[in-house]
Amino acid sequence: MTHSIIQSSPKRGSIAVHAIGLVVSIIVCFSAGFLGSMATNGSVDNWYVEINKPEWNPPNWIFAPVWSTLFLMMAVAVWLVWKQADFGKSRFAIGAFAVQLALNALWSVVFFGMKETGWACVEIAMLWAAIVVTTCLFYRHSKLAAGLMIPYLMWVSFASFLNFTIWQMN
Repeated sequence: MTHSIIQSSPKRGSIAVHAIGLVVSIIVCFSAGFLGSMATNGSVDNWYVEINKPEWNPPNWIFAPVWSTLFLMMAVAVWLVWKQADFGKSRFAIGAFAVQLALNALWSVVFFGMKETGWACVEIAMLWAAIVVTTCLFYRHSKLAAGLMIPYLMWVSFASFLNFTIWQMN
């Protein structure tokens, strides 16, 4: 029986195919982060510095290393799902991942680019829900992949509360 690459299970693929899959996952995740950061750059220097924030707001320098770590963990998580499950069986989980990744990039546009802290609260709530769905779907394919999503969910939970607090203070 012959199968196309998409129909066959990636776990039967070569090491090169797995390595390329990991590199693509990393590029996609960091590209989403880069797109989000494009909306952030000017705002952090001006608007964000000047608005009211709670005393427990993290210093600006912490965000880049935290997000870099989280994007790398997300990339490994989606790669694990891709390589451990037949594409037909993991397509929905990978689709959910794509949705949450798009919502991740969109939050920065809404919060920093548009300076709409209230709408950013709505958007981050949708992001949070999408991360929960993605994590649950990943769990069906790889417990490790689901585990790699937990720190991201925790950070977005914190970011949601911070976003809400900033909205209320301004």
